[in-house]
Amino acid sequence: MNNDLQKKRMFLFLQGPHGPFFSQLAGALESYGHTTCQIGFNQGDKIFWANKRSFTPFTLPIDAWSGFLQREFRDTQITDLVIYNDTRPFHKTAIQAAHAKGINVHIFEEGYLRPYWITYERDGSNGNSKLMSLAQSAVIPDHLILNPDPVPASCHWGDMREHIFYGAVYHWCILCANHQFPNFTSHREISIRKEFRLHLKQLIFTPARMAARFWANLTLKFRTHPYHLILMQLQHDSAIQNHSPFKTNASFLEFVLRSFAKNAAPHHHLVIKAHPLEDGRSEIAYHLRRLGAKFDINRRIHYLPGGKLAHVLDPALSVVTVNSTAGQQALWRGIPVKTLGKAIYNQNKFVSEQSLDAFFADPKAPNLPAYRAFRNFLLKTSQIPGGFYSKAGRQQAIAHLAKKMFHPLDPYTAYLTGETAHNEQDGLAALPSAAALVAAE
Repeated sequence: MNNDLQKKRMFLFLQGPHGPFFSQLAGALESYGHTTCQIGFNQGDKIFWANKRSFTPFTLPIDAWSGFLQREFRDTQITDLVIYNDTRPFHKTAIQAAHAKGINVHIFEEGYLRPYWITYERDGSNGNSKLMSLAQSAVIPDHLILNPDPVPASCHWGDMREHIFYGAVYHWCILCANHQFPNFTSHREISIRKEFRLHLKQLIFTPARMAARFWANLTLKFRTHPYHLILMQLQHDSAIQNHSPFKTNASFLEFVLRSFAKNAAPHHHLVIKAHPLEDGRSEIAYHLRRLGAKFDINRRIHYLPGGKLAHVLDPALSVVTVNSTAGQQALWRGIPVKTLGKAIYNQNKFVSEQSLDAFFADPKAPNLPAYRAFRNFLLKTSQIPGGFYSKAGRQQAIAHLAKKMFHPLDPYTAYLTGETAHNEQDGLAALPSAAALVAAE
């Protein structure tokens, strides 16, 4: 067995994606003889952690978190920290403390290539990712531009219903059974009660939302106007709040619609597509009516409350987004893309460097071979096949993660230095354990 597997390690998990993913990943790590534990901040964290004996509740005010964590690092001899999303206040403090002590930091995020992948990195993700500092020549080598290995872009979200269900369960636990955590405060801008109501509303009104999406997409299908596509994101998403100049969807829309009204050809239209998990909190439809009237373009704008992205992307003249990962599906199709925030794929070889005004007037096409080379780089490094929420998706992802998490190097450095073969067989050997853990639900 590889030396990295023989060395016993202690993995501390903090908050993960809603659902049992972190608990089942911990079980896979334990199958190698390592030890795992979790610090939870609310009942939602606790309910999804299977081994309650290794669960430590943090019940103090947030200003006591740093000292609490330092004692945990010292008393339990933590070697590895595992988190989902690196911008939550608890996680930012933990990352800084882990770095100071030489503790490995494993970070999970939604896939940069969605929906059939998740993201696994070290030390930072999204705007804090090591990708942001890698030289363009490293992630888009010339030989891959000349000989790309194209992989079809997916057009379905994957496990949407499970995602919404686990979100509703998580927030119900906090709302109705959180007495053990009197000092818990959410990192979200709205209350837990409202968050739960929004998740519940999504579940209850799923059929109505599907009907509205179907009608909106059908109406668009029979229009003949050329259009630019705006890909919306969740207003509370960390990619918006931490890696963009916008704090609200309303401010983003006003900036974009003003430029469109002044610079796009008068016969061009604008399609605004909501994020699949949009729950209404940012009132996109209201702001579109208000801004459409303000800029006198109401007849030229169309709102799609979700739906399949591929059907809307294919005819689009261009795509504008803050930093949505869905922008990569447009790039894969050779559609011009303009980003307005920090994005891991914001490389000048394929993302437009034009101003937004110039982009709407005459969008420049991307260098398609360069983008496909970059996509291949992601697939060979930080993108793990599978998902966080569905049973099959968790099984697939966990089966591939051991070789990444036991590797002494981060995925990008390992690939660029030719060390990706390290632990390959040991990592794949995790498959039986991971499959058994998921099957045992």
